[in-house]
Amino acid sequence: MAEPDYDVIQIGYGPVSATLALMLGRQGRSVAVCERWSKRYPLPRAVCVDHELYRVLAANGMGDVLPRVTQKGPLYQWFNADWRELLVIDWSAPSISGGPEVNFVHQPTLEEALDEAVGALPTVDLHLGWEVTAVDQDDDRARVHLRHGDTGEVKDLSARYVVGCDGANSRVREAIGGDREDRGFEADWLVIDVLLKEGVTIEGLGIPAAGQYCNPARPTTIVPAGVREGRTFRRWEFMRLPGERVEDLEREERVWELLRPWAGPDDIELVRHKVYNFRSLLAERWRERRLLIAGDAAHVMPPFMGQGMCSGMRDAWNLAWKLGLILDGKADDRLLDTYQPERLPHVGQITDMSIYLGKMICLPDAEAAAARDAEFLGGTAEPPPPFPSMVDGLLRRDRDGTVVVGAGLLSPHVDVLREGRRARLDQVTGGGFVVITRGFDAEAVLESEAADTLAAFGAQFVTLGDGENGVRDLDGRLDDFLTAQGWAAMIVRPDYYVYGGVAAGDELPALVDDLLADLAAAGVAVRTVSRNEETWREARAV
Repeated sequence: MAEPDYDVIQIGYGPVSATLALMLGRQGRSVAVCERWSKRYPLPRAVCVDHELYRVLAANGMGDVLPRVTQKGPLYQWFNADWRELLVIDWSAPSISGGPEVNFVHQPTLEEALDEAVGALPTVDLHLGWEVTAVDQDDDRARVHLRHGDTGEVKDLSARYVVGCDGANSRVREAIGGDREDRGFEADWLVIDVLLKEGVTIEGLGIPAAGQYCNPARPTTIVPAGVREGRTFRRWEFMRLPGERVEDLEREERVWELLRPWAGPDDIELVRHKVYNFRSLLAERWRERRLLIAGDAAHVMPPFMGQGMCSGMRDAWNLAWKLGLILDGKADDRLLDTYQPERLPHVGQITDMSIYLGKMICLPDAEAAAARDAEFLGGTAEPPPPFPSMVDGLLRRDRDGTVVVGAGLLSPHVDVLREGRRARLDQVTGGGFVVITRGFDAEAVLESEAADTLAAFGAQFVTLGDGENGVRDLDGRLDDFLTAQGWAAMIVRPDYYVYGGVAAGDELPALVDDLLADLAAAGVAVRTVSRNEETWREARAV
């Protein structure tokens, strides 16, 4: 039987799909991206790239581009109708990844940069203007059936895997089957994007750098919306009140009426305005054999955490390294069984955080808003849930199956000094598993077979310290992270999440054994290497 046309076919070409195509294309995978529109959508939707995804995009070749298309996040303040501060989230604070917690971006500008990077990859083909009419699969391949929107021409493509990045109305999700969990949040908001005119500043307008005006008379969002060629975008969002019609809110005259207390035609230029329905939906099934979904196809959340696009990019990052191992013949499909268990709880918790914030502002009732204000101003309000870590999947566990403390945390990203040269940690370690030790050399405490097995698997070894082959942590945050966990060593996964750690050097062999056993149980073929011979075997979990 002929080989499939591609390694991976992706449906849709929004930022999540473009990110996945970039990741896979940089691995040298053959990728087809099928998008029913012949031109990229020109208007902004998402405005946030958090520190984790900034790090991920930088590691995938976007490091020189991001500073030009993003701006540092400010304080994110929540006010009541009398402009008393109810809650503040410091988006400008230093993050575990080294930069600010959140960066704001003009999505079309980011997508242009992603598209340029994807277009430079010789193994990625873009099929723009081709609508997917059906998706099916058998034991050997998955197929998509396409129809050109202008000519009506039809064609079929096949691949080892199909990833649906095709939005909330995903055809791939329909082919996978299963319901969606509705977590109960729904509200309509008028979203307005504007450009500040020359010489106009947010300080001059007297508006918050980033804020929620929790006024029951008209709940309002005011946030940055990125930069483009030196020009600054801003976003206002106004909640649709009971009894208001969508078509009335979308009239341009009504838009200017709502903006009047904040800015006028002398200050801003309208870019677009549209009413969006904010929901909270989680797909129950993210994979069926060779079909997978990511981004809005898998989850839709309210925008109040700025995490919709970020969560989709996390999906892509999780899939990219796993598909890479499978396509290299180093793992079988069982590795993809870890995808949903790792991503669904994480994105579910972020959705809950977004709902928490959404319920705080979406109160058009004055009495309910007054009760909310009293709780926050009196210090009795329940605090927002903490930002999640990974809680399931390929993580170290105790004998009873419980994930060990510290496993699943996002690892720090730091500047390091190695052999007299300054670099970012990810530049030093590359894209595989990383064994980080402090005060001892990992290879000195591991049996030669275990060390060589890790090396053959592509793992890197990093020793913190000033000794020979040592790496100095110039920020101190990696060292602080190990101290906080009580660890002398840890293993970090290719997606920068911690597999597990140990308190002393003599415990490292057991940590490595657990990793290799867990990889084997997940379908990864672990290459066992000795100093005298090289053989292949598939390790089995004990």
